[in-house]
Order: sequence, then C-alpha cells, then structure tokens
Amino acid sequence: MLSGWQTASAGTPTNGGSAAPLPATFSGDGAARAHDGDPASYAKGSASHWIRADLGATRRLDRVELSLPGEAQRVKLQGSANGRDFVDLSDTQARKGKVTLRLDGAPVRYVQVVGAHRIGELALYGAASGDTTPPPAPRGVHLNGATLSWERAPGASGYDIYADGRLRAGLPATATHWQDTTAPGGAARKTVYSVRARDAAGNQSPDSRTVTRTVTAGKGSSRAAFTPPAGKPRPTPLRAKAARGATMPYTTVEAESGAVGGGAQVVGPNRKIGDLAGEASGRKAVTLKQTGQYVEFTTPVATNTLVTRFSIPDAPGGGGTNATLNVYVDGAKAKPLNLTSKYAWLYGPEASPVNDPGAGPARHIYDEAHLDLGRTVPAGSRIRLQKDADNASSYAIDFVDFEKVSAAPNPNPQAFVQPTGFGHQDVQNALDKARMDTTGKIQGVYLPPGDYETSSKFQVYLKPVKVIGAGPWFTRFHAPAGQQNTDVGFRAADGADGSTFSGFAYFGNYTSRIDGPGKVFDFQNISGITIDTIWAEHMVCLYWGANTDRMTLRNNRIRDTFADGLNMTNGSTNNLVTNNEARSTGDDSFALFSALDAGGGDQRNNVYENLTSKLTWRAAGLAVYGGQLNTFRNIHIADTLVYSGVTVSSLDFGFPMNGFGPGRTTFENLRIERAGGHFWNGQTFPGIWLFSASKPFRAIRINSAQITDPTYHGIMFQTNYTGQQPQNRIEDTEFSDVTITGAKKSGDEYNAKSGIAIWANEMPEPGQGPAAGKATFRRLTLRDNAENIRNTTSTFQIGVE
Repeated sequence: MLSGWQTASAGTPTNGGSAAPLPATFSGDGAARAHDGDPASYAKGSASHWIRADLGATRRLDRVELSLPGEAQRVKLQGSANGRDFVDLSDTQARKGKVTLRLDGAPVRYVQVVGAHRIGELALYGAASGDTTPPPAPRGVHLNGATLSWERAPGASGYDIYADGRLRAGLPATATHWQDTTAPGGAARKTVYSVRARDAAGNQSPDSRTVTRTVTAGKGSSRAAFTPPAGKPRPTPLRAKAARGATMPYTTVEAESGAVGGGAQVVGPNRKIGDLAGEASGRKAVTLKQTGQYVEFTTPVATNTLVTRFSIPDAPGGGGTNATLNVYVDGAKAKPLNLTSKYAWLYGPEASPVNDPGAGPARHIYDEAHLDLGRTVPAGSRIRLQKDADNASSYAIDFVDFEKVSAAPNPNPQAFVQPTGFGHQDVQNALDKARMDTTGKIQGVYLPPGDYETSSKFQVYLKPVKVIGAGPWFTRFHAPAGQQNTDVGFRAADGADGSTFSGFAYFGNYTSRIDGPGKVFDFQNISGITIDTIWAEHMVCLYWGANTDRMTLRNNRIRDTFADGLNMTNGSTNNLVTNNEARSTGDDSFALFSALDAGGGDQRNNVYENLTSKLTWRAAGLAVYGGQLNTFRNIHIADTLVYSGVTVSSLDFGFPMNGFGPGRTTFENLRIERAGGHFWNGQTFPGIWLFSASKPFRAIRINSAQITDPTYHGIMFQTNYTGQQPQNRIEDTEFSDVTITGAKKSGDEYNAKSGIAIWANEMPEPGQGPAAGKATFRRLTLRDNAENIRNTTSTFQIGVE
C-alpha cells in the first residue's frame, strides 16, 4: 500500500482500473448518504466514528474516490484484510472537494476514512493490469517466537503467508510482520512457513526461504493478524462480531416485515413441507388472494431492480401456470412482474420428486422473478406488490431484493473481441477468434448487454481466455424457452487453465433433476480458473469440478437449482470458494466430496469462506464428505427444508472415496438458523450432523458455531453399522465455543426425537446402531432447549469441559 495519497482530479483516468465502483457494504453514521448518487447528501463522521466500506472479500484497489464537502478536512485512509487490524494508507492531510486517491493495487477488504466530518460519494474501484511478471521472492524471512518477519520486496503490493503450504493470510504492502496465534490442538507439532510477494496485477513471487516453528498445542487463539510497521499509529478498530455469510450487492427484505394492506395476510411460522409458510424464508410469507391486497416495502437503499421470491399455483396436471403481479413505486403503477410456476412444484417421492401432481404431496413450491424498474428509485421510497383485477392468480410473497446496477463496458476494445450477434454460434465464433489469435493482443471476449439464446455447451480450449460480460443483470444467457432440461453452459479443457468467466447470467430451463448434464460449468482436470459474479438459475448446478485445482469461485448467486449449488470432488485441491450466496438448491448448496471415481487424489487445502445458504429444499447448506486440511469459515445457513444445516459425513455412497484425516478438517464461525427436517423415510436431521460411516471419521474441529431454533435438534452424532458392528467410530473430534438455543419440541410425528440440543443417536435408521466414538466440547453454551444433552448409549462419549 502507499505511504500517502496521490491526489488528482476526480476525472483523471487511471491505468487499467475498473470503470464501475466495486459493490461494498458501508457502515457509520448516515453511511447510505455516502454513496447514494446525490452530491448534495453526505455521511457524518468524527475522530472516533468512521465511515467504513466492506468489499466482502480482499480485492486489489486501483483508487478510492470521494467528496469532502465544505471546508478542508484532515482525514486519513486505513485498510485491513481482516477487519480487526488496520494500517495507515496515508498521512493526515487537509483535503476538500472531489478527490481521487490512487492505491495502485493495494489488496484490502475493509477501507475506513478516519477523522472526516462529512463524506459524500465514496466509491472504491478495482485494479486491473496486463502485467504478468512476478515480483522477486521476499528476503530476510525469519521467526521470532510466533512472529514471522521479512524484508520488503521490490514491486510488491502485498504479501501472502503460507503455513505448511496452505494460504493463511493476505497482507498489504506495508506489512513486514505477521503473528501466528493459532494453535492446532492435540500434540505439539512443527509448522513450516513461507512468504510470497504479490504485485498489483496479482502475480505471485516464488516462495521465500522456509522457516519452521514448533507450535505448542492449546496456546493462542484461532485468529492471526499482521503487525503494522513501526512509527505509524494504530487506532483501536471498531468492534463488531465476525461476519458470517456472503456480502452481496443486493439488500434483502422479508415480506413479513413490510406493510400489508387490503386484507393481505402474514402466514406462518411452521415447518411443513409443501406449505407456503413452511417453505418460506424465516418460515413466514405474505399471501395476496383478493383484488386490492398488497405488501409494501420501504426501500433501505437506492435501487433500479427488484427480485422477489414468490409462489403461485401449479396447473392441475402439472407444468406450471403464468401470471403477472403489479408493481407500484410511491403510489404510481410501474411495470408488472411476469411470474411462472413452470420451474417449481414437484410431487411424490421425497428423494426424487417428479412433475406429476398425482405422484403424491408437493414440495419445492417457490421460485424467483426479477424486474428492471427502468429508473433509479431512491432509498426511502415505497415499492408495493399488489394484486389488481388484471392479476388473475393467487400469490405468496417471501422476500424482495433491492439492487442498484449498471452495465460494465468493454474493459479494452483492443484486447476483447465481441460477438457479431446474440446467437450461440456468434459467441462460439468470438471464443474461437480469441483462441486462435497469434498476435498476443487478444485477451478474451466481451459479451455486451443482451439476451443470448444457447442450446448447448460453449467450448474453451487450447489457451486461457477471459469471458467477460456487462454484469449478470445485462448479459443474460437463456436456454430455449420451448424446451426443457437443455444442457447449456461452458466446458473448458486442453490448455484452458487460467481462464476467467465473469459478469453474466445463465437462466436454464430445467424442471426436474437429471444427474449428469445441467451444470453451467462442468470442469475436469483443469486449474487456475476464476468464476466471478455469475447468476445461475433453473439449472442442475452452477459448478461441478472433478480434479480441478487452484480455482476461485466468488461473488456468485446460485438460485433454484435441482442439485448442488457447487461441488468439488476427485482430488480438487487449493481451491477458494468465497463470497457466494445460494438460495433454494436441490442438493447441498456448497459441497466437497473426496471421491475418486473420476481420477484425482486426496482432497486438501481448500477454503470455503463467507458463504450464505438459504432455503435448501433437499440436502444441506454445507456438506463435507472426507478429505483433510480443508477449511470452512464464516458461513451462514438458514431454513433448510428437510436436512441438516451442515453435514460432516464419511459415507462413500458406493464410490471410491477418501475418509477424513489425518490432517484436520476445520469449521469456523458458523451461524445456523431454523435448520433440520425429516428425510429418508422419517430420519430427523439437526443443525450440524456428524455421520461416521464407510470411511474413517477423524480430525474434525468445529470452532465458534451458533445454532438457533433448530427444527428437531442442534447437533446429532450418528454411526453406520455392518454386521452389527460400527464401520468407523467418531474420533479426534472437538468443538469449541458452540452455542445452541431454542431446540423445542416439534409437536409433529417426530416429537419424541425433537427438542434436543446435542444427541448421540441411539438408532437413527433400521439396521444401524448407536453412535460410536467420542466428541469433546469446550466453552459450550446451551439455552432454552427442551433437553440439553441426550446420550443413552454406552458406545459414545460426550465430554464437556
């Protein structure tokens, strides 16, 4: 990072920076006014109350732009990678008016403006560069106790810290120290550290020399921080709870928190499958059945778009119905929402429901619809969804999203070719043109705003290519409307390592689950690909990766799929899944499965972080099946319909598979709300389910988990048996800082199994036996549960320290 601000006029172009501001969440007094598009409004700060921006993930910044109205103000910019430890990016200098502050690729997640009393039009812009030359490796690396230090590397804009080959921290250019306060637990062990320098283009240096530390178990905490350089003041940061979940560019408002009128009703709460309340977020919804009924929202942010989760009836014979619902803005009728239930309403067998109302009870009864309002609606406006005489259906409204969007232009017309049209072959021709370029000037393909109809997979191969859209609201791929279950998306192979796919949407036409096709990104045996800011809906999966390494999936929105949101399997290693939200997936929202059926080896060194899973209608919000040295942190899961919030299982499903260990699998900072349900002919599921089955189950650490209002129980231990003997016991499994509240009696047919905070299940399914093994809890908090701990077995030990 810079030691001071480089100041220029706000209109001065920068070299390679993004044209549109990065989406961020702002906090502080009147923070909404700091970025509302109105130059006359501004946020208020002080020497101790600062305006802060959270990008949701560490990003390289090209510049920060802001307005300092009135007289000159003495302000200082600070940055942090973790939200706790801030370093100064500037001196304290008096400035006024419109200012551009260049940061030349500084990698930060949190930026705060300290000391300013008035701040307007605060915007952060990402860096971009064609530079491919890495900086030299840091020199002078040494350890002093738990503190790692190094000399600054020429050209470095940041540093990445690795422990035992695993990325532990990303630090800014001012950092020359980092303290590891993490103790692994268990016996003492050695940890090998190295440092890599990173430049503004994201190029990494080779590893520095390694240094080794003997870590004493049980000391320290689960946090690591860097020490800022000496001589610069380090302010006390604002204190806040660690973030859980994704930070997305839209704001969600529940329908039950809106104003209802005309006789509209709030329904719920309940936990019934196939019920308008039971399948809704928060287990409540608003119904509009008669003319004049409405639900109205006061917009918390400026917006020019609207997304709503809704339910309308199916056709009597299945296949869906179509309807409209009118939208009003501040009392004036705007555009109608076009709705269909074609992609909802499945029936019959719980494990594989079908589109036949005669097959049995219904489930998966909600879908989503989106609308471009055509203008920006300021924060504080009233947006109403109302059933009028021309709206012939009945409706349930679950929630709405508000988001202000703008189309991103071609980042460089000389480097990014554009399709000549919006057909499938037009796009493939552009991809082929980029692939066959011999000049070295073409980096990829830019997809301008428009609707692209596609009926098969695009092929990317022989060389890496960047496929960049104008944003998921503007560059939209559609499967043919007159078809069903069309396999569309991308395949990448044979030299496509290092490709990027960013800034577009895929709206599929799947109406039921078909295993095999239906993945937007169906990748195998490739590496180094980035999938960023993709919107996937009505597909089977967003991503399926078999033996895919060093992949980055970030800022994606996954909605109404018929299987997993994303799944990494078959030896996929060193991958980063960060800041993604999944809603209403038909299998695990985020999964890691250490299978071996399609090649690859052990599955390790993957990080899943800053994820939100809502309303999974079949399976779990997060599921981990085997592997080692994988980390899952800062995750929010809510309202699973039939299954656990988090599944930790060594069941191989009949595939060759690695079990857990010997390296640890770590879960940190989990928030699980209203999770659990019943499935597989009456088995009940908890907030966190630990299932020792056909492969070893060991080396599990769950740190800082909050389970609230589980459907049946908070944590459940289960063991699979063969020949009346447990296949594998639960071993080396420890919990710390777990809180379980509100496990209540369900009052349904599973009442005897409900209301339990922690349960060693004595007989989950016919043919199984009681949970076997041991688990230890440290700093356990149990409140407002019908039963805190149930363990009637002689085969399982629950230790509470």
